[in-house]
Amino acid sequence: MKKTCNFCGNRNFREATVQYIYKRADRLFIVNDVPCEECCYCGEQYFRNDVLKRIERDFDSIYYRRKKAHATIRVPVEQYA
Repeated sequence: MKKTCNFCGNRNFREATVQYIYKRADRLFIVNDVPCEECCYCGEQYFRNDVLKRIERDFDSIYYRRKKAHATIRVPVEQYA
């Protein structure tokens, strides 16, 4: 049984590495070179469960256990009014 994209119904995927942005409450965590399967038609990305669990563990280690991150950036925030 061939899988289909949940968004567009396409059946063609490619292996890719992408930048993943994880947000919990008001904290952001950016991870580069995350493996995924990407729909060839619409670009929807699908991640394995073990990959997402590792990102969550790394987030917890950095924010709650004081693990040093590879890099830190400042991001400006604007309120749309």
